[in-house]
Amino acid sequence: MFEHQARKRFGQNFLVDEQIIGRIVRAIQPKPDDNLVEIGPGQGAITAPLLSACPRLQVVELDRDLVPQLAARFSAYPEFKIHEADALAFDFRQLAASGPLRVVGNLPYNISTPLLFHLLESREHIRDMHFMLQKEVVERLAAEPGSGDYGRLSIMCQYHCRVEYLFDVGPHCFRPAPKVDSAIVRLTPHNPLPLVAQDTDLLETLVKTAFQQRRKTLRNALRQWLPDATVLAQLAIDPQQRPENLTVRDYVNLANYLQSQRLSTGG
Repeated sequence: MFEHQARKRFGQNFLVDEQIIGRIVRAIQPKPDDNLVEIGPGQGAITAPLLSACPRLQVVELDRDLVPQLAARFSAYPEFKIHEADALAFDFRQLAASGPLRVVGNLPYNISTPLLFHLLESREHIRDMHFMLQKEVVERLAAEPGSGDYGRLSIMCQYHCRVEYLFDVGPHCFRPAPKVDSAIVRLTPHNPLPLVAQDTDLLETLVKTAFQQRRKTLRNALRQWLPDATVLAQLAIDPQQRPENLTVRDYVNLANYLQSQRLSTGG
């Protein structure tokens, strides 16, 4: 493996533990005809076994110093393609012409949440996603109502995807070792959606507003949306609960009620 100095500004921590690499690849189960895309291949620790199973793997790498080294290392794979780009601005839909995407990656922890939301914008073109993330982010993704980890990220990801917390990865598995624990998560976009919001943007804004005041009761946190708190009771929602107590279904029902009110009043 080539030597490369990890760069803090790119949030680079290179995975070096062969057992963990093998376990991740087994969780992904890559096949030769998969439309597989890896975000942030780094030094190619996961790239190598993925390519062995799926020779037309594509990768998105921001660090321009890594690009020629990856190209040289995997030159024996003519279908291997490198996109030198920022994943946060990359249009993943352009890669879906040959089938739904399977997206994998050891995501930079400093951009993981905005990158997840960016990928969800292309969810109709994605079959599944396997990511290494900071453990606390995976805990938030998989959190259930009533948990302190439950919030906007939990609700919006669970609305769009089935979330599976797979396993933990310790700091010693990386070089340099991060100061936090990591975990592997599988996200599988729902197809079809089990719950349907009439206006997804409204749902997201509603959830964001609620959790900006998560210590308040719903009656107070959503006062600007629902001056008449009796509406909550009509939707089988206790107005004395806090935002973290509502299920994804509760938020979808509430968003759909608000949308129906908008339509009925022409707002």
